[in-house]
Amino acid sequence: MREEIKKARIKKRVLKQYPNASVEYTNTGIQIMSGDVYIAEEFYLPATNCEDKAWEYAALACKTSQQFNRTHPMRMDLVDIESKINRINRRRSPRIKRR
Repeated sequence: MREEIKKARIKKRVLKQYPNASVEYTNTGIQIMSGDVYIAEEFYLPATNCEDKAWEYAALACKTSQQFNRTHPMRMDLVDIESKINRINRRRSPRIKRR
């Protein structure tokens, strides 16, 4: 029962990002495809003989790409950095020296 819930969550995570993702059986193994794109190819994840493992690879690729997009240094521009510094300075207590 627990394994079925885990498999459903993994599949749901992939389908949320790639709504038309489907299983494709090839000569190299089972792959999760979104149109003509193999989802896990960018991260060099192999094709597998198990459909559940293919969904896990696709979910791992989705998760990894989301993390890269969130933390990549080229993503932030000066406005984001300035607002981040302002937020930090507001949290800090005033540093006024009393005499």
